[in-house]
Amino acid sequence: MNFVEELRWRGMIHDLTPGTEEYLSKGMGTAYVGIDPTADSLHIGHLVSIMILKHFQRCGHRPIALVGGATGMIGDPSGKSLERNLLDEATLRANQEAIKAQLARLLDFDSKEPNAALMVNNYDWMRQMTFLDFIRDIGKLLTVNYMMAKDSVKKRFDAGGEGMSFTEFTYQLVQGYDFLHLFETMDCRMQLGGSDQWGNITTGIELIRRKLSGEKGEAYGLTCPLIKKADGTKFGKTEQGNIWLSAEYTSPYKFYQFWLNTSDEDAASYIKIFTMLDRDEIDALIAEQAAAPHLRPLQKRLAEEVTVMIHSREEYEKAVEASQILFGGATADTLRSLDEATLLAALDGVPTYMLPAGNLLPGEGANVVDLLVERVPIFPSKGEMRKLIAGGGVSLNKEKVADAARTITPDDLIAGKYLLVQKGKKNYYLIVAE
Repeated sequence: MNFVEELRWRGMIHDLTPGTEEYLSKGMGTAYVGIDPTADSLHIGHLVSIMILKHFQRCGHRPIALVGGATGMIGDPSGKSLERNLLDEATLRANQEAIKAQLARLLDFDSKEPNAALMVNNYDWMRQMTFLDFIRDIGKLLTVNYMMAKDSVKKRFDAGGEGMSFTEFTYQLVQGYDFLHLFETMDCRMQLGGSDQWGNITTGIELIRRKLSGEKGEAYGLTCPLIKKADGTKFGKTEQGNIWLSAEYTSPYKFYQFWLNTSDEDAASYIKIFTMLDRDEIDALIAEQAAAPHLRPLQKRLAEEVTVMIHSREEYEKAVEASQILFGGATADTLRSLDEATLLAALDGVPTYMLPAGNLLPGEGANVVDLLVERVPIFPSKGEMRKLIAGGGVSLNKEKVADAARTITPDDLIAGKYLLVQKGKKNYYLIVAE
């Protein structure tokens, strides 16, 4: 497979340096993506660059994931209006270990082939270099004028900007040195990243050109567009914040729902960027979507592919089952089969009532009408509730209540503490026994 052609039809190329395609046509190439370990999880904004590495490896080339233990201590000013807080070494190390585990699901580090993925940490080589060594051997290679001309720097000084510290100003030089180091030690001749990284990438290429002359100093860069929604808003952001790859911060159910709820236009774009489906499969799905948009085949396949890739087939199937609670034909067995975290994620936003267990089920149990009118004001009156029961309009744990005299017992509680009440077709309430 041709790496550049593959990215081009997927809409994943923003810029590339001259000679990139020729370099990759000569045999196995090596390229890296830098990831600053500012949190102990990646989010879906990182996923674009990682997918590019995934395609790079699939096309027979060697990917390197650089976890920026050193650059993470500085903070990349690209696209930032203010300087960010710096992290201590212990926090950075913990974040790196968590990120390594996530990357291992996406890249093949264990292959016996020459293009097995590698992971490196720039702190391992930067910590050995003194400040004097750096400014003598690296700092002299670029002029201040060259560094000031970068957009990431200019935007902070133009139009009454806040400026930047010397620490941030040197970021492009430190990242450029990463490229130089990998070039010299691992024959890594390409850097990949988002379009906001173009300035940092070209700084690295310039350092290599000035330090190493002739063909030996040829280096390349490729960037992908910054992903936005069709309406121009920021991709990957919700009211709750980032969509994380860690299940601890974004449950597999919410992760699945994010992709499932994308617009038709976004789904047609995202399925090319965030899945490994080939062109024929994607074209067939787009045609299927055009013929029956109400069935949403693009969104369903997109949500399936990405959720399985990041979490697992098992977590995807649980997310599908959980989504049926509010939006489909889930059964009582479905409710009881879900783990507590998935159940609560699916019911996030449902009106919830907390009751002491003794108050919820005094003695041998509670009459359903008494419970849902007197103890929990879901129904305004006993007469209205009995009328709804007679019409089949009340369910407990997805089972119709057939008799107003029905008693609720501890066996009715899911996981020993939850009772899901449905009033009519769309109104749900959750009672929790504390």
